Parts: sequence; structure tokens; C-alpha cells
Amino acid sequence: MEADRELTARRKAVLLAAGPLHVPADFRPPFPVSRSTAGPGAGSTAIVLAFGGTMIKKAITTAEAEFSLVGSGPRYEILRDGEPFIESAEIRPTVAHAPGQAFYNLDTECIYHCRFCTSPSLDRRITKGLDPDRVVAMILKAAEEREDMGAVAVTSAVVKDPQSTVDKLAYVLAKVRSKLPSIPIGVEPYIDNLAQVDQLKRAGADEIKLNIETFDRDIFQKVCGEQDLDRILDAIEHAVKVFGRGKVTSNIIVGMGETDENVLEGVETLARMGCIATLRPLRLNDINRGPMTEALGTLRPVDPERMLSLAKEHRAILERNGLTSYTLHTMCHQCGCCDIVPFRDI
Repeated sequence: MEADRELTARRKAVLLAAGPLHVPADFRPPFPVSRSTAGPGAGSTAIVLAFGGTMIKKAITTAEAEFSLVGSGPRYEILRDGEPFIESAEIRPTVAHAPGQAFYNLDTECIYHCRFCTSPSLDRRITKGLDPDRVVAMILKAAEEREDMGAVAVTSAVVKDPQSTVDKLAYVLAKVRSKLPSIPIGVEPYIDNLAQVDQLKRAGADEIKLNIETFDRDIFQKVCGEQDLDRILDAIEHAVKVFGRGKVTSNIIVGMGETDENVLEGVETLARMGCIATLRPLRLNDINRGPMTEALGTLRPVDPERMLSLAKEHRAILERNGLTSYTLHTMCHQCGCCDIVPFRDI
């Protein structure tokens, strides 16, 4: 059983490291495709595939690719260069952005210019231009119509300033919480003072994600120079006091030239606070490749072995600090489609 789990995690890591998945020109998925406006797949058309007890979200293309999806459903096969790679996979629906979750991005326009982020460059026809009341209405509609909806999450870029964005997020949280008193709700904001953490908790959030993006200060300055790493770390420490241990999470992007030692130092620092890191492989595309190369030079892609090695060390660090990813019921750890998640995958 453990060997099967290890093999599934390895196959997932290989797929995460690969490019888009080829589908035939006449491909008709059983559920609407996902068009994300945030996260590593922002701007792409993708499907969620389930196999071996895990899930992965893959961008799809009709162009030739290393991996291809074949079959007419409900079970599909994934081929690698024409040879069987995964014998049986199932396409899963998303509620909004993620399976089982209504996960909405309120805005993509941003005053910050993080080099890896593609959201501000997306066509407004893709970003949907959602106002808070419409987001609330869509979440409540999904809760009424979708039996598979088990969580809500909201995030946003910073259009004007962090406080106005937090106010907008808090508005959505409060409206949803008043109608859905027991559903898990997560929030992923940018903040610039600790009171905003308290504000989001009062509004109804159960979990919060405050992203440090990297624990390498030199890299942070080059890719997120308009932000303050120490301020984010202080906010995480405060958030653990407000939300509780195991209810705070933070992205660490892997693949920007940092060492494994630095990544794990960041994981350990967060874990000691009571925060669970999300180790996110960097995904380069036509939008962010130029800015990232300009900032950091040519970057080596994250290979499957590195993903798996870091995930195993990540799990060990969490165990030593009395943490587990199973305390998180919203956002990325619950979804699990873009990362090798400790405990859930490995």
C-alpha cells in the first residue's frame, strides 16, 4: 500500500514538472474546463484529473506534448510519448477554480509587480471583472446547487491599497458567513498591518494564507521588491495567535534559484510559528518568463526528484512541530492539485 502511494506521488510529481497535457481537437470533457485567474495556472485552460487517491490540475492543449489524454470517459488513460503512464484517471469537476471549493479571485489588477505573477497581465475578459456582491451571489448559488462544495476561499490582488482590498474581502466573508455559518472559509490577502488579520477573522475566515513566496532574502528583493519579508513573517506570527496553529499557511515558491537548505529553513521557521508552508513549484509561461529571466537569469526547472525530496523533508518538519496538513480544510492544501502535499500525498 505504501509502495503504491509512493508511486502515485512520483507520477504526480512527474506530471507537475511537465508541460500542458495534449487532448484531441474534438475533446469534450464531462465538466466545464477551469480558467484560473490566480495561482500557478492563471490564464490557462485546465482540467482536474484524479488517480490513485490524488488529484492534479493540468493545462490542456491540442498541440503535440509529452503527455496526452486518451479515452472517451468516464475513465481515461494518460500516455507519455505514446506509452502508458497512468492507466486509469477520472476528470473531476471544479466548483470554482478548485474541486470541492468555491475559490474566487476578486481582482487581478495589482499595485505590486511580483515577477512570477501572471494575474495582472491577463485579459479582462478572462479575469471576469467580478464585484463583491456578484461573488457572494455565485458562492451562495453554488452552495445551494452543488453537493460537492465543501469549502469557500477568496483572494485578491491589490488594486489600490491593502486596506481597501482587505475591506472588500471582509465584506465577502461576512456576507457568506451569515448565510453559510458552518462551511470552512479561507482567505488569501495581502496585508500591511496586523489589525487586518483580526478584521478578516472577525468577518468569518477560518484559515488564512499569507505568502512569503521565498525565504531567500536576495531573491525576495529581486522578485517582490515592493513588499517586506519581515512584515509578512510578523503577520504570520500574529495570524497564528488569531487563527490558531495549523490554520495559517504560506507559499514558498521553489525553482527561483534558492537552495534546498534555504527552502527547508523557511519551512522550519514557519512551522515553529505554527504555520504550514505550501511548497509551490515555479511555473514559467509566456507572460512571466521574460520578467523572471530579467530578475534572476536562466532558471533550472524543478524536477520530480526535488519535489519529492522536499515534500518528505517538509512532512518530517511538520511532524517535529506537531503539525499536519489535515488541519487545513480550504485553499491549496485541501485542493492539492498543484503541489506534492505532505501527509496527503507523501
